[in-house]
Amino acid sequence: MSLQAYKEKRNFNNTPEPGPEEARRKGKLRFVVQRHDASHLHYDFRLEMEGVLKSWAVPKGPSMHPGDKRLAVEVEDHPFEYRKFAGSIPEGNYGAGEVDIWDEGTYTPLAEVKEKEEEALLLQELQDGSLKFVLNGTHLQGEFALVKMKGRGDKNWLLLKHKDKFAQDEEYDIEQVKPVKMSAHSTFGKVATTKGKAAARGTRSKAAKPTAEEKSEKAADPEPAEKAAKSALPEMLQPMLAVLGDEPFDDDNFIFEIKWDGYRAIALLDGESADLVSRNGLLFNGKYPSVIKALADLKISAVLDGEVVALDHEGRSRFQYLQNQSTSHEGTLCFAAFDLLLLNGEDLRSLPLTERKSRLEALLQKNKSNHIRYSDHVTGHGIDFFDTARAAGLEGIMAKLALSPYESGARSRNWIKLKTELRQEAVIAGYTEPRNSRKHLGALILGLYDGDTLNYIGHCGGGFNTKSLEMVHDKLQPLERKTCPLAKEPNVNAPVTWVKPELVCEVSFAEWTKDGIMRQPIFHGLREDKPAKAVKRELTDTKAAHQKSDNTEAGESPEPAKTMSIHQTKARHETHETDDIIGGVVDAPENPISLITHPDKVFWPEEGYTKLDLAEYYLSVAPYILPYLKNRPMSLHRHPNGIKGSSFFQKNMEGKLPEWLQTVKIHSDSAERDVRYLLCPDAASLLYMVNLGCIELHPWNSSLGHTDNPDYIVIDLDPDDGNTFAQVVETALVVKEVLDKAGIKCYPKTSGATGIHIFIPLAARYDFEQAGALAELIANMVHEQLPDTTSVTRSKKERKGLIYVDFLQNRSGQTLASAYSVRPVPGACVSTPLDWKELKPDLLPTDFTIKNIPARLKKKGDLFKAVLGEGNDIAKALEKLGS
Repeated sequence: MSLQAYKEKRNFNNTPEPGPEEARRKGKLRFVVQRHDASHLHYDFRLEMEGVLKSWAVPKGPSMHPGDKRLAVEVEDHPFEYRKFAGSIPEGNYGAGEVDIWDEGTYTPLAEVKEKEEEALLLQELQDGSLKFVLNGTHLQGEFALVKMKGRGDKNWLLLKHKDKFAQDEEYDIEQVKPVKMSAHSTFGKVATTKGKAAARGTRSKAAKPTAEEKSEKAADPEPAEKAAKSALPEMLQPMLAVLGDEPFDDDNFIFEIKWDGYRAIALLDGESADLVSRNGLLFNGKYPSVIKALADLKISAVLDGEVVALDHEGRSRFQYLQNQSTSHEGTLCFAAFDLLLLNGEDLRSLPLTERKSRLEALLQKNKSNHIRYSDHVTGHGIDFFDTARAAGLEGIMAKLALSPYESGARSRNWIKLKTELRQEAVIAGYTEPRNSRKHLGALILGLYDGDTLNYIGHCGGGFNTKSLEMVHDKLQPLERKTCPLAKEPNVNAPVTWVKPELVCEVSFAEWTKDGIMRQPIFHGLREDKPAKAVKRELTDTKAAHQKSDNTEAGESPEPAKTMSIHQTKARHETHETDDIIGGVVDAPENPISLITHPDKVFWPEEGYTKLDLAEYYLSVAPYILPYLKNRPMSLHRHPNGIKGSSFFQKNMEGKLPEWLQTVKIHSDSAERDVRYLLCPDAASLLYMVNLGCIELHPWNSSLGHTDNPDYIVIDLDPDDGNTFAQVVETALVVKEVLDKAGIKCYPKTSGATGIHIFIPLAARYDFEQAGALAELIANMVHEQLPDTTSVTRSKKERKGLIYVDFLQNRSGQTLASAYSVRPVPGACVSTPLDWKELKPDLLPTDFTIKNIPARLKKKGDLFKAVLGEGNDIAKALEKLGS
């Protein structure tokens, strides 16, 4: 590490800062945080490594709140002696301003290693872009992480606080925490005092008389704009609306923003107080007092356009968090401001969008509250921005013409919303009775208005949890009615309670059918900010085209990842061409771990295992697991928020993908369309799936070139809640007895959850119908030997207390967890191949986890290798079974 950059930026004859000398020393590693009031107030976070201080500028300063993600910009190394510096850097010098030592102390890596190995580990983590450490300072204590931001340049990192006993739940205001050592001319006291006065004014009753000091300060403020009515939004300030676009595009004439998943609102600020008004005139003040206070504390006269959102610990807007604020208080409430309409009485709406946003950013630059944020943007690069948004699980992005004016109340093609998944607001017309253990309601019956006619568009039972089921049910009770409000009563498979069509919900879904019905809708939350009659079917505006230069079609994107039809891949395999021919147009990344965004996201809360832990496991076992994934279409089971969050399956990889990824189109008879499946030939593709939240991996039972012929049969032993794993082991041994009699070679593995999978190699010599028939025969023979403990009936009611010998996993397109796949269960258990000798009564699926499988593989090798080898002869087996 070098201090050359530090030296070149300073004239040590004119600055009191220490000279560029490295220090070689022993003892615990040191850290320091310096408050630097230069051209912009910021905090410098410095960690000792190799005799210097590795340094990051943190604009908002470190936080003890785990929900805060602080941008940390890597700057030049500083000399070790700089940790003692507090004083004035004179005008005309680099970094001129006051420096205080806000905090200092020692630190260690989070991983437990010998003291002499600590620095080497930290240096490696620094190089890898993910530093995890424990601070022991006056103000900062406990676990922290510095994570490099992928795709945001080499210098941009995030400084994060882990959840531990030192973490604080309440909002963390660093400017209220006194530095441990202040310079003689420190500005801290002045800033803190002023901030305290502002906070006091913000909480004072509006009816109270202002103090003389406040009157004086108010007189110096600009003249406030005329305050809007409390009950409605003035017509001139109706929000500008966007049209729906069909696909992302690159265009230097457009800027691209995050599409926030919350309630659209106009913020009316009069210099002392604030109002938040929805697009249909509802006042939000009572619902979001923390946001109102933060807006009032800005002490400005302005009108802002934005969205009220609830942010998770990664800064993503979560609509359900927002909806459940009154009960669960999940997430951080925030007003994401993206436009400035009026400022100090001046109407800015005719100015170009980029000019309005520039003024808005400057206006919010000194904002210290977590409850307000400036909604930033990128210029030109819409496709990459869309891909990033989709990978992060966001609702979508907004494309806005950079030079466009603000058109109040208009739905303009200058603003285009591009969604990562199909979404629709829908009117609730009724709900079905719950089944089995589900409570409150089964599915919502949904409709949309066409004029005064309410038409049925489908029913939605997915996406709920216990809280949302109860909440929606409670809100529907006062609306009950005897008759169906829909124009035509639909056929449903359960008793229905009809309701007045007043409540609106938002759902995502797979596609519209030709009959106007949503396929596979998923509930996201209620839209209490919108009247039912205002909700219409959202259609793509085909005229929302954007002209590009260089004679390129509007929205045209570069060539996507190479996608072959099933006929092409069959032809190539049948001519014995190698797997590499089916591939992306560029090479995969050399360092797959670099694909992991948000590496510190906790996927297993009880164990503390993160997304990075999962990625590192899969990377370590890649040589063993890839043979069971290669050349097989993948069904993605995504858990973007870990095992405690919601999950969903994804088969169709629509949209632009990295050019190195491989996909294949296979026609789906049930969906009546081609489905674009992801392939996984290498470690990079494996970690790409991990980054999407794929904890477990689901390949097809057949490979490209012979998709109608499975490579193996699977007998899946699935116990009921009352069964022990010892009973599952006993059943597996009976399966082996039956197969031994038939001369069939078979190989067991734990399911990774509660069952056992037994694989029978076929080498693609038979079709699915033949394979399925043999699987069913085997299952029935096992059930004949164990009639009191097993069942071959799929219905859970009819097999209660019994182990289900499942032979139905042997159909075209059917998937189950691969060998060496992690499962989304406590303990991070792994579906592990076994030697038959290991199947003993004391065996447990929890014996095999991401922590011990790599070592097991080194010792035992791949016990499943023969599954992909020579197949069994079914004809001979049937002869033996019949004898």
